[in-house]
Amino acid sequence: MNLVFKKITTDDIAKLQQIAKDTFRETFGHHNTDAELAAYFNTAFSHETLTKEVLNPESQHYFAILDGTIAGYLKLNQGAAQTEQELENAFEVQRIYVLQAFQGQGLGKFLFEKALQLACETDCEWVWLGVWDQNYKAQRFYAKYQFERFGEHQFPVADKVDTDWLLRRSVASLQAQFGNK
Repeated sequence: MNLVFKKITTDDIAKLQQIAKDTFRETFGHHNTDAELAAYFNTAFSHETLTKEVLNPESQHYFAILDGTIAGYLKLNQGAAQTEQELENAFEVQRIYVLQAFQGQGLGKFLFEKALQLACETDCEWVWLGVWDQNYKAQRFYAKYQFERFGEHQFPVADKVDTDWLLRRSVASLQAQFGNK
């Protein structure tokens, strides 16, 4: 198995757009209508939106490429790029998605641990993320990494609004496990 962690550039926007739509549909398609997904994709995953996000110096985007195929991706934010500003000096894992065809091979763990390593290289005090309140598999996964719930926020998909739990862990507690800056 040849696994590569590749930084996404503006040359990769079409590929990012495709995997973003595919993984979101696979993960949440059962909970949303086609019209809701299309409306969400037209804003969150438009070429313009994704280009702005990739160009934002406070965001980082990476592909997980397995044997030459893009299998997943990761989006990280700091500062004003974060989707919430509830924690001071924080590092957000905004998106971590793996295509269903590649799940069960440790790619989610690989991407998440890469995110945690990158958080440890910053001066941030917290690493945090949002997880859908109905995504029990992901909640169990994050609990294994000792992430604790500290709040919630609303996540709109078209006219429907879901609830995400906000989970956090201090970067200091991660540094022994994933490396220090």
